[in-house]
Amino acid sequence: MAASSAYVLAALGMPDPDGLLRRVRQKAGGKVRVGRGEVAAVRQMTKSLGDAAAELGGGHARHLAVRYLHDDVSTWLDGTWTEAVGRELFAATAQLVHLAGWMAQDEGNQGAAQEYYVHSFRLASEAGEAELAATALRGLAVQAIDLGHRATAVRVAEECVSQAKQVDDSRALAYYRATLANAAALDGDRRTATASLAASQTSIERAVGAPGGSWASHYSTGRWAHEAGMILARLGDFPGAQEHLHHALEIHGLDRRRTRAIVLADLGAVRLRQDDVDGALAAWREFLDCADGIRSVKIRDAVHDMRARLHRLRGTVGAGEINERAAAFE
Repeated sequence: MAASSAYVLAALGMPDPDGLLRRVRQKAGGKVRVGRGEVAAVRQMTKSLGDAAAELGGGHARHLAVRYLHDDVSTWLDGTWTEAVGRELFAATAQLVHLAGWMAQDEGNQGAAQEYYVHSFRLASEAGEAELAATALRGLAVQAIDLGHRATAVRVAEECVSQAKQVDDSRALAYYRATLANAAALDGDRRTATASLAASQTSIERAVGAPGGSWASHYSTGRWAHEAGMILARLGDFPGAQEHLHHALEIHGLDRRRTRAIVLADLGAVRLRQDDVDGALAAWREFLDCADGIRSVKIRDAVHDMRARLHRLRGTVGAGEINERAAAFE
């Protein structure tokens, strides 16, 4: 099933938090008594599966996340719990469902990813968790960006930022504002893109201390530098883009192999746009070293993009060898 921009826009009208919260307050009956131990189990499984996916790509272990969601967590959602535990359970499940959506998207299953993100948004709203709801909307916005749905990407990214008005985590705010900057840049709105990127930078510079337990609160300075670099590249500022990608790789560091591989692929493309052929080839060699064994549509797309650009460099020393290596990733 292809992801639909109309489906995303319709989802913005849901849920009605007051109506949905009645289900949390009134939950009774069921076969299983659920406590904070089950909630902790969901969070631990989400972390473990998320760590593996971030390192090796969404194509690894997605079936485990889906099976755990359907075989275990769904039983607990149909169980009995206090209102406080119910809110925590819905919040933890929203994170797990979001992870399943991210894994599906990274595997290339856009339709499933979209449905998971919308479901995560509903669960987070039921739990009264503005940050989790905003993060689910961010997932939908990024998907719209990747699919080229420009107006939808801007609309959902704006709603994401609006949803986060109650959020006070600087990392999370940087995360959402950078998404709006990216969507606006895709749409050709330089003013909004520049203003949102500046706001995102202010937020990430204010981030102090260790990340929290949520998806958005792990948005690092290195990840921000990568995203900012690609926004600048979209706006035509290739020197600025290269500087930010250098910061992402060398200054702030990236602790996930999948992320580092994607940044290296992007760096090669940015260097080539500046006629730095040797620099591009060096980045692409390192990209292939790093990408080996990662199962991600982002990696596959980066390989396709790189090989298309290498065609222009046929005859250049080293280009043929890189192209041959890249063929193994197809």
